[in-house]
Amino acid sequence: MFKSLIFFVRFFLLWLLFFALDRFIFLFIFHKKLRDIPLGEKILSFYHGLRLDLSMAAYLAVIPILIFIGWYFTKKTTINFKWVSIYNRVLIALFGFFSIVNFNTYREWGIKVNYSALAPIIETPKEAIASSGSSPFMFSMFILAILVGSGFYLNFMLTKKQINFVKTPIWIKAIVAVLLLGLNFLIIRGGVDVAPNNQSMAYYSKYEVLNHAALNTEWNLISSILASKKTNKNPYLYFDNATAEKEVAELYKVEKDTTVSILKTQKPNIVIFILESFTADLTKTLGNEDGITPSVDSLINKGVLFTNIYAAGSRTDKGLVATLTGFPTLGTGSIVKWPEKMQKIPAISQKLFQNKYQTSFYYGGESEFDNYKAFLLSHNYQKLIDKNSFEKKDMNSKWGAFDGLVFNKQLQDINQEKQPFFSTILSLTNHEPFEVPGSYKFGNKDIISKFNRYFSTSTLSYSFVVLWRCNQR
Repeated sequence: MFKSLIFFVRFFLLWLLFFALDRFIFLFIFHKKLRDIPLGEKILSFYHGLRLDLSMAAYLAVIPILIFIGWYFTKKTTINFKWVSIYNRVLIALFGFFSIVNFNTYREWGIKVNYSALAPIIETPKEAIASSGSSPFMFSMFILAILVGSGFYLNFMLTKKQINFVKTPIWIKAIVAVLLLGLNFLIIRGGVDVAPNNQSMAYYSKYEVLNHAALNTEWNLISSILASKKTNKNPYLYFDNATAEKEVAELYKVEKDTTVSILKTQKPNIVIFILESFTADLTKTLGNEDGITPSVDSLINKGVLFTNIYAAGSRTDKGLVATLTGFPTLGTGSIVKWPEKMQKIPAISQKLFQNKYQTSFYYGGESEFDNYKAFLLSHNYQKLIDKNSFEKKDMNSKWGAFDGLVFNKQLQDINQEKQPFFSTILSLTNHEPFEVPGSYKFGNKDIISKFNRYFSTSTLSYSFVVLWRCNQR
């Protein structure tokens, strides 16, 4: 029984080697961009790319696994799997073509091949050929021959043409089938963590070219195709054109220069605290609610309050990008789903980094969630603290480490940080299911009571110590 499963081990090995070869060629072609990068960091692209490589191989294994299971429940002792060799050759040729498009796309635009790059080849092939006139055709064909030839050789060496079954009780077959499908699903998803696989899983370096090298070409392409759902309806149309134009005109109308300077220094230390799932209705100042947000109300009365400001979107990934870049929310998606677009949006962190600020980002959960990590590493955040920076015993909630622990870590670090510094922290404890240390002040019978509990605790109060300490420095 187990000997028959070795077939899939060899299947995965074939594709992992093919993807590794593709990555090696990518690094070779763009070696001029890598001259000043340490060799060890270049090699790490193979390690950090492994997760999405495995995921892509698991996607390719779905059809063979389903057919294997179908034959497994018959009385046959031998089945012909020669067709898998043909299946692999077709995919190798197709993926070789994608790689060539990727190399030339990256050479021209500095991005991995995606739906927008591939669509013209399918929809308008004549124009696509005309626009690719500057691509090195003979070199591309040479690389294609290496990829396809090497892939075919690996396929010949590793793909078995026949699988033999031994007589096995039906209940054992059922267990094997469930385990095989379950394991393949987990490899596709990337494990059982909160964040499923996304492009951030491959990002690890401050050098963008290494992140792109680690990112599996085919996985990224499929992801961009799935994210490119077209719609003819604008979900943000609430007013007629005349009313909308009048409202916008009022927003940009300035009677006089009303700029007010509230700082006493040209280069202040800056901390941006992005509070997950917060609403103004919980405050006494804006929502007339007593006892829920005493720390926020205290800060409102001692600081500067903006009352005519609204959320950029309905989810954290949209709010994070909008807060740090000023980029408006897309109507039918999120910019984080397109790393090649996201990395070109200018952010506060980049401008401050250029002005000699030390930059850092703190989050108690998985920085890969919703592609946060890809955004952060491509926008000059020098230090990234996430759940991997804490011990396993500190993972006290579904999302990761409680906010109090993360706030404490940030406060400890910035007290030692070279000035000036720019530090961003994103909370998570007040995300559903609203797990917080201690008892629930308002009870835990419903989700609203649990939600309100977070904002009334010393956990939130403690977070504002970070802002106060920065001001003292």
